[in-house]
Amino acid sequence: MEIFKTDRIYNFMGRRLPFLGLSSILFIASIVILFTKGLNFGIDFAGGTIIQVKYEKQAPISDIRTVLKTKPEYANAIISEFGSKEEVVIRLSGTSSDLSTDISDKIHNVLASTGNFEVRRVDIVGPKVGGELREKGVMALGLAIIIILIYVSFRFEWRFAIASILALIHDITIAMGALSLFSIEVNLDILAAILTLLGYSLNDTIIVFDRIREGIQTSKETLLDTIVNESVSKTLSRTTLTSLTTFFVVVTLFAFGGEIIHGFAFTLLVGIIVGTYSSIFIAASFLVQLKFSITDFRSKEAEKLKRQKEKEKIRAMYEKGTV
Repeated sequence: MEIFKTDRIYNFMGRRLPFLGLSSILFIASIVILFTKGLNFGIDFAGGTIIQVKYEKQAPISDIRTVLKTKPEYANAIISEFGSKEEVVIRLSGTSSDLSTDISDKIHNVLASTGNFEVRRVDIVGPKVGGELREKGVMALGLAIIIILIYVSFRFEWRFAIASILALIHDITIAMGALSLFSIEVNLDILAAILTLLGYSLNDTIIVFDRIREGIQTSKETLLDTIVNESVSKTLSRTTLTSLTTFFVVVTLFAFGGEIIHGFAFTLLVGIIVGTYSSIFIAASFLVQLKFSITDFRSKEAEKLKRQKEKEKIRAMYEKGTV
């Protein structure tokens, strides 16, 4: 199935500066938002207590807030709806030993006057554990980027690796800026979504780069812009179809998956849109901006092919007993 004709060449590189300008604005805006507003860390990273409560009727949120404010240990509680009007989540930033002991019974006693309910979930993470999880999460993200850099450098050429890493940083930064802008709670699920986006975005970029490398090797064209336009145009239908298929699945999760995976699905939605955009318009533009030389690349490939033939010749002579 083709959305775009493979024999039509689109002039992506002729418009790379406007797209790079747009990406620069989004990237800088995301950095500013992250530094000014910060990320809304959940209890997985910040430490604290989450109590999920379900009422028989609509939850009286205002009454819950009033009652909890009268208790010093619950004075900092944040109460919000969770999926339906009958369910609420109570978030506490502290995890003292007093709170962690039979907290379900204590909540039943404290909120007895607000109606009939059941405590469905209690999650407690200490601040030390939360800090360790946050550090390990950052470490996992950093290691993933380093391994990707090594892999792409080995498979392609160092300029391809730098361009792919710049595209990944572009995608992840904008996605995290959206998380900060909409105050999405950042927890282990969000970290999993970000790591998923790394692989998704890299896969799209590698396919485009693979086609560019193939074009450099098979084409007699000497202008990189022309080869990039041809390569991206040939992969445009594949990239669009893959992204649309994934997008529709994630939209379904976002709309009907419930509150518990809302943040995960939102992160994937933003990442898919930004990752597809960067694979088509940005990654190859970075390659052009890095002054990739077709002549040098073809010379290196010719040298590799020459060495390979020499090795095959020596091996053949050895097998025939002439060496």
